[in-house]
Amino acid sequence: MSKRSTGKHPSILTLERFLPYRLSILSNRISGIIAETYRDKFALSITEWRIMAVLGEYPGASADEVSAKIQIEKSIVSRALQKLLARHLVEREVDETDRRRQNLSLTKTGMEIYKQVVPVSYEYEEQLLECFSQKECETFDKLIDRLYQHAETIDLKD
Repeated sequence: MSKRSTGKHPSILTLERFLPYRLSILSNRISGIIAETYRDKFALSITEWRIMAVLGEYPGASADEVSAKIQIEKSIVSRALQKLLARHLVEREVDETDRRRQNLSLTKTGMEIYKQVVPVSYEYEEQLLECFSQKECETFDKLIDRLYQHAETIDLKD
């Protein structure tokens, strides 16, 4: 039982106050705004940018590792990856130690775009968080981390 809960729940779910819904809507709103910027300035979808962001941080990652990092279904990642490969923003090479594995990395052009998008991303994050004080930002960051870790432990299947 949560600290917020009294143990008695109403028979109707007030969707606008339901935390998972609120987080989803907030995420969609935030992603939608930045998606316009990525699309207009860089001709990238959110998924394409997330793939590039992972490869900027983890060059040589496999498609499975990228999918796990960005928490997006493999088939969606695969389609976005095909577009990035076709645009020569990402390249893949067969791993020398494991011939079944393909290592992905940003091309020179991909890295140039990455270096342009990173400051735009940080600027957007700063604008988004300017409604919080520095202390609130630190607390918010810790709370998100804690909620993320706790969500991993919940199993409603029982």
